[in-house]
Amino acid sequence: MPELPEVEALAQHLRDHAVGRTVARVDVASMSVLKTADPPFTALHGREVTGATRHGKYLDLVCGDADRGDLHLVAHLARAGWLRWSDKLAATPPKPGRGPISLRVHLGGVGFDLTEAGTQKSLAAWIVEDPEQVPGIARLGPDALELDADRLAALLDGRTERIKTVLTEQSTIAGIGNAYSDEILHAAKLSPFATAGKLDEAAVTRLHGCVQEILRDAVERSLCQDAARLKAEKRSGLRVHGRAGLPCPVCGDTVREVSFADRSMQYCPTCQTGGKRLADRRMSRLLK
Repeated sequence: MPELPEVEALAQHLRDHAVGRTVARVDVASMSVLKTADPPFTALHGREVTGATRHGKYLDLVCGDADRGDLHLVAHLARAGWLRWSDKLAATPPKPGRGPISLRVHLGGVGFDLTEAGTQKSLAAWIVEDPEQVPGIARLGPDALELDADRLAALLDGRTERIKTVLTEQSTIAGIGNAYSDEILHAAKLSPFATAGKLDEAAVTRLHGCVQEILRDAVERSLCQDAARLKAEKRSGLRVHGRAGLPCPVCGDTVREVSFADRSMQYCPTCQTGGKRLADRRMSRLLK
């Protein structure tokens, strides 16, 4: 799933390649991807791309018009979505229901597709006058990169959930997902099952530093890549996430995994849990 660093890099790619171009046409290959009907997607036609930004894990393409004002094409890439840029975009509209393309934006010979792999279609797009009209954006907490240590402490105070859950709750902190929360907790030497509101001051300070260090380093690495290489760049920089069964690069212990119905998390017992393996209910059932 694209998280803050990858979405920031995609926004930068659009700022570098799309700003100043005019939207010639928008093709919608999957009507389910559009969550708004007014304004219609054709309202983007003829507008100049004036900016691209990020709201948490939402990507926002700003399309301006001197007489009609701005419209925003906002996209949430969900688990398997992506933005695929092309310097020579096919003029033929993608066939509805065929292949991974959900939406195509033509920018005068160049442009991009919003794509989604697999059968679970969660990619979503909105066309709005104000990004706050997107319900998910309206509910976002403060951006992870804008948090100071005191604000983080206030957000965690009194929370009874596991710290992994709180870090990935977008209404609390915007931008962190499953992969980078694993990386942050590993760097901070905290168990993902630790109760958020019970972390002491030193742990919160350490956690804040790791949020900033992990995300800023990932952003810096991502900005150096073009859109096509971002996924590989993300994987190459991960120390524990997606590395179950491999040695921890810090201590050499085996990276372990806890599986849930639709996702999993990885951690190092030596670095994070005092050597204790966390309960994996799925594996426990299989071993009975």
